Amino acid sequence: MDSQEASVGAGEFKAKCLQLIDAVHRTRTSLVITKHGKPMARLVPVEEEPFSLFGCQKDSVVIHGDIVAGTGEIWEADA
Repeated sequence: MDSQEASVGAGEFKAKCLQLIDAVHRTRTSLVITKHGKPMARLVPVEEEPFSLFGCQKDSVVIHGDIVAGTGEIWEADA
């Protein structure tokens, strides 16, 4: 266990679950849940991913038909 991690017994975690989740989120520190003094699980804060413009519109465009084939239109450059 890391020296910065707090621990709590499973019974206390069950009784105070919502408050402990809020505390982990607020303090950005993890919490070890123990059962009979043995570490059983770790509650960790979710790392929020920074917003990126790269790929932000993925899956937002739908292609209908063949986008490579010509339209049949005759252009001045083709004549």
